[in-house]
Amino acid sequence: GWFSRAERHNTWNLHDYSSPPLKRFERPAQRSLPMAELDSRMKAVKKLPSTGGGSSGQQQRSSMKKLKALQGDSYKIYIYKVLKQVHPDISISIKAMNIMNSLVHDMFERLSTEAGRLARYSNKPTIQSREVQASVRLIFPGELAKHAISEGTKAVTKYVSS
Repeated sequence: GWFSRAERHNTWNLHDYSSPPLKRFERPAQRSLPMAELDSRMKAVKKLPSTGGGSSGQQQRSSMKKLKALQGDSYKIYIYKVLKQVHPDISISIKAMNIMNSLVHDMFERLSTEAGRLARYSNKPTIQSREVQASVRLIFPGELAKHAISEGTKAVTKYVSS
């Protein structure tokens, strides 16, 4: 062609003028919406008109899927439920909830990455409870790891028995 291989990888995609070319080994930035735009889109999805007839349940499911896609992954409702179990009279601010959400998300990323690495080392295609338990031992410090392992074992036992 007209360009060398290195030049071809540094050129813009002719159909996408929204972002400059990426350098080699550079990850594209995730597209995130400003909170105001996200809130307005969520309100628009919530207020979808019902047309009546048999397909309203299907429309509601599709609107909920759109809403879920806009919200992204969040552990906020679970953090709130655990807080109310432990301290029913205490509330949590939005900033503190965001910090807790990012902490849980970060821990999940670390644990899943380590469990995947351990599964790959042992040539297994599946992450099982053994890999998760080993990753908890590797990542969490001392006493916290012991408590986490006992709680995880208790949860798996309860799940298997039901």
